[in-house]
Amino acid sequence: MTTRIPSTHSPMRKEPRQTRSRATVDSIVQAGARVLSERGWAGFNTNEVAGVAGVSIGSLYQYFPDKQALIEAIRLRHLNEVLTVIRTVGAGEKSPRQRVEDLVDGLIAAHSVHPELHRVLLEETSPYSSPVSAQSVFETEYLARYAAVVAAYPDSQRKAASPMVAQVLSSAVEGVIHGAARRGTLKSPALKEELVHLVCSYLAPGGV
Repeated sequence: MTTRIPSTHSPMRKEPRQTRSRATVDSIVQAGARVLSERGWAGFNTNEVAGVAGVSIGSLYQYFPDKQALIEAIRLRHLNEVLTVIRTVGAGEKSPRQRVEDLVDGLIAAHSVHPELHRVLLEETSPYSSPVSAQSVFETEYLARYAAVVAAYPDSQRKAASPMVAQVLSSAVEGVIHGAARRGTLKSPALKEELVHLVCSYLAPGGV
């Protein structure tokens, strides 16, 4: 699988080619994620993003023609960050429980930087219109990675139905993490413990 979600129909005005221009775009997208998380769609504006990024508004518009284009770049970055976590779960020799702990740790970390960002992206903004959206590419690999976690459990009676189990499991984990982000409890050790227990109990009711 690819290391990043391809941006086939990029909404950017132009793609950065040099190291300096890539660093500028990276700063703008990071600042945009922060502002979007804190202000929501209604309070999101490019002037504030440029100020937080430490660039001129002209530099921002050099790469992003409007705030919807910037939103899409923020969405793409967030999805890639989540996929990076999922990809590391299957690396190396690990026990089934360790895979689950790595998954939970990684997803909590990915959502802790800007806790409200994922909710805003899902509930308040519309994805950029393209024949193959970043979201659909993300979903395909995302569920495949969850299915691999399911399949790693020995003697699991759910292996035959792993695609649906992966869907249910991913929705359950997302719900807990997004709820914790809204309540400010993402970094609670008790949250991690309970979420790991929830996943392990679902995959192996008799214990592993």
